[in-house]
Amino acid sequence: MEGQSSRGRRRPGTRTGLGPLPMPQGVAQTGAPSKVDSSFQLPAKKSAALGPLEPRITVVTWNVGTAMPPDDVTSLLHLGGGDDSDGADMIAIGLQEVNSMINKRLKDALFTDQWSELFMDALGPFNFVLVSSVRMQGVILLLFAKYYHLPFLRDVQTDCTRTGLGGYWGNKGGVSVRLAAFGHMLCFLNCHLPAHMDKAEQRKDNFQTILSLQQFQGPGAQGILDHDLVFWFGDLNFRIESYDLHFVKFAIDSDQLHQLWEKDQLNMAKSTWPILKGFQEGPLNFAPTFKFDVGTNKYDTSAKKRKPAWTDRILWKVKPPGGGPSPSGRESHRLQVTQHSYRSHMEYTVSDHKPVAAQFVLQFAFRDDMPLVRLEVADEWVQPEQAVVRYRMETVFARSSWDWIGLYRVGFRHCKDYVAYVWAKHEDVDGNTYQVTFSEESLPKGHGDFILGYYSHNLSILIGVTEPFQISLPTSELASSSTDSSCTSSEGEDDSTLELLAPKSRSPSPGKSKRHRSRSPGLARFPGLALRPSSRERRGASRSPSPQSRCLSRVAPDRSSDGSSRGSSEEGPAGLPGPWAFPPAVPRSLGLLPALRLETVDPGGGSSWGPDREVPVPNSLSPSPQGHRGLEEGGLGP
Repeated sequence: MEGQSSRGRRRPGTRTGLGPLPMPQGVAQTGAPSKVDSSFQLPAKKSAALGPLEPRITVVTWNVGTAMPPDDVTSLLHLGGGDDSDGADMIAIGLQEVNSMINKRLKDALFTDQWSELFMDALGPFNFVLVSSVRMQGVILLLFAKYYHLPFLRDVQTDCTRTGLGGYWGNKGGVSVRLAAFGHMLCFLNCHLPAHMDKAEQRKDNFQTILSLQQFQGPGAQGILDHDLVFWFGDLNFRIESYDLHFVKFAIDSDQLHQLWEKDQLNMAKSTWPILKGFQEGPLNFAPTFKFDVGTNKYDTSAKKRKPAWTDRILWKVKPPGGGPSPSGRESHRLQVTQHSYRSHMEYTVSDHKPVAAQFVLQFAFRDDMPLVRLEVADEWVQPEQAVVRYRMETVFARSSWDWIGLYRVGFRHCKDYVAYVWAKHEDVDGNTYQVTFSEESLPKGHGDFILGYYSHNLSILIGVTEPFQISLPTSELASSSTDSSCTSSEGEDDSTLELLAPKSRSPSPGKSKRHRSRSPGLARFPGLALRPSSRERRGASRSPSPQSRCLSRVAPDRSSDGSSRGSSEEGPAGLPGPWAFPPAVPRSLGLLPALRLETVDPGGGSSWGPDREVPVPNSLSPSPQGHRGLEEGGLGP
C-alpha cells in the first residue's frame, strides 16, 4: 500500500484534543477528536474548506450484465490522483444483474462475491472501509467511507423491495442503505426497474412501490423521502421516445446529444410525475449507456438493434425547507449539494451497459462531530507490555457487553477485517477512563502500521478509531510457535472449520463454544461438507408488494441445543477469560450473503451419513458464535 504510512502518520509531538490524562510511560494520546481533519493528518495541499463541513460523495451505477469483474476499477472510482485527498469521503456503488444463478448464489453465500471483493481490494489502499452492503439477487449496493469518518456515521440500516413477478422475484426492485453522517440523514437507493420502451408507467409504479414499502426504524427519517438527502440511482431503464434508431445514432455521432434530451422518458416524467418532484439530475453530456456489443464500444449490432438510451442514471433530492422537520431537528440549517461531475466510462466493455459515476460536494451548515468513544494508544509498540489501550466513553453511549476493540492493519477493508482484538471489558482506571491490554500471543510480529478501532455491537460500526501507529515487535521461532500453538489448539478445534459472519454477529468470539449435532439426511450428497442455514433472524425482512413474500422472508431466531434462545444483545460473554486472540486461519473472502455455514467434516472414524447417525461438528474458528442474516439482506461478513 504505497503511500499509506506517509498519509496516515502523525507529525511528531502532535496530540489530539482529548485533554491530559494520566498515561503509562511511553504512551501518547491518539484517537478521533472533535474535528475530523485533525484526527487524520491530511496532505498540506488539502484546503480547509473541503474538510468535514463539505464532504465529498461519489456515486457509481453499473449494470454488469452477469459478467465477470474487470481487473481494474481505479478510473471508475476516480482514484487515479495518487493521493486520497483527491478522492471522495464516501463512495456508494450500485450494481445490477450480478450473476445470481443458483450455483453462483450458493458460492456467493459462502464467500464474498467477486464484485464486492474487487471494490474492497481497490478501495482499501485509499483508506476506504466497507460501511454496509445489501443484496437482492442480482442487485447489490455497497457503501464505503474513509475509516476516520466512521465514528461520525450512525444508525446504519438497510432494506430491499422486490417488484419482479408481482413482488415475488428480486430481479427487479430496489435496495437501500440509510445512515446519519455528521448529524445529517442520508439515504442511498439503488434500483433496477422494468425494461422496454412501453413500460414507463410500470417503472413509475415500481418506484412508488419501493418508496412506500421501505421503512426504517427510529424516530426520524422512517421513509426514504424523509431523509435530508436521497441519492436515487441504478438501471432505471428509461428510453428515448419518438426518434428512430438512425436519428438517435446521428445525434450521438455528431455530438448533438441535446436533441435527444426532450424525448428522454425520465426527463419528460420529471414534469408530469408528482413522485419525481424535487429530484435533480445533471446534464446528460455523455452518450447513451445502453446497449453495446459486449467487449466493444459499438452500439447493438444484433438482429434486435436496440435503440441507444440513457438507462443508467444518478439523481438526488434534498428535503425542502417546507417538507417537515429535519430528522436532525435543526429546521433552519439545510444542507446543499453541488454536482461536480456526471459521466460514463466507455473504457469498461465487460457488459452491454457502460458504468456511470457522479461526484458531489455536500455543504453542511452544522455537523455533529463528537465521537462516542475516544481511544488512546502509544505512538509505537516495541514491547508487548506497551500493547495497552485506554478509552473514554460519552455518557450518552449505550455500551454492550459484546463490544470489542480491534487491531487493524492500515488499509483494512471492513470493520471485522482485524488482526487481533480484545473485549471492551471495563477495567476502571480513572473515572470514565478504561483500559484493556492485548495479549502477547495475539500481537503481530515484525514491523507495520496499524489502527485501533472500538466496535459497537449495538450500532454495528466502529465508533472510535485511532490514527495509524507502528508495531515493531521482534520475530523469533519461539514466539511464532507459541502463537501458533495458542491459536490453533485446545479443546479439539479443527482448522478446517469455517463460519461466515454477518455484520450483526455479536462478537469476534474465539469459537470455543460447543455446537449442536446435525441430523440432516441430505448431507450424503455432499461428502465432507455440512451446509447449515442461518441461525439469526434478519434485522429487517425484505419488503415486497406481496404480503405472502413478506411472511415467507421472516426467519425464526435460532435456539441452542438446550432450547434456550440466543437473542439478547446485552447479555455479556460470561465466563470468557480475556483478552482473546483471533485465530490466524481466517480467510480474506468472507460471505457477503452469509445465509449458510460451510463446515468440512471428516466422515471417518466409523461415522456415516444418514438420518439415524449424528455427525460431530468440529468447533469453529470463526470470530463469532452467532449466525447470519437471510439471503436478501446480505451484508458483508466479518
